[in-house]
Amino acid sequence: MYLALKHTHITFAVLSILLFSLRGFWMLTTPEKLQRRWVKIVPHIIDTLLLLSAIALTVSINQYPFTHDWLTAKLLGLIAYIVLGTIALKRGKTRNIRLLALLMALTCVAYIVWVAFKHSALPWL
Repeated sequence: MYLALKHTHITFAVLSILLFSLRGFWMLTTPEKLQRRWVKIVPHIIDTLLLLSAIALTVSINQYPFTHDWLTAKLLGLIAYIVLGTIALKRGKTRNIRLLALLMALTCVAYIVWVAFKHSALPWL
């Protein structure tokens, strides 16, 4: 069961990252594509399934945020990613602000993935 949950979580994480990156590219090149109906719906479905698989994984391995540092780091990284992602794709007032937020959001994603692989809040150590 654990491996199925882990692979499901990884699959939704990859899909979420790829779709966010595509939306970021469109924001920079052809912002009108962000107004397509499926572009507004599919990311929410994928991210909901990603979150549900994350919750199922934490329960299955009996490790929880605010109890285990690496999961707390992932959660805080996720919150930063969400805030930066909304600035990048919706709320940024200028193209430069959106670009900076996009790069920072992708940096958060890289950190989250690194933490997940190392199971450490400070994966570079």
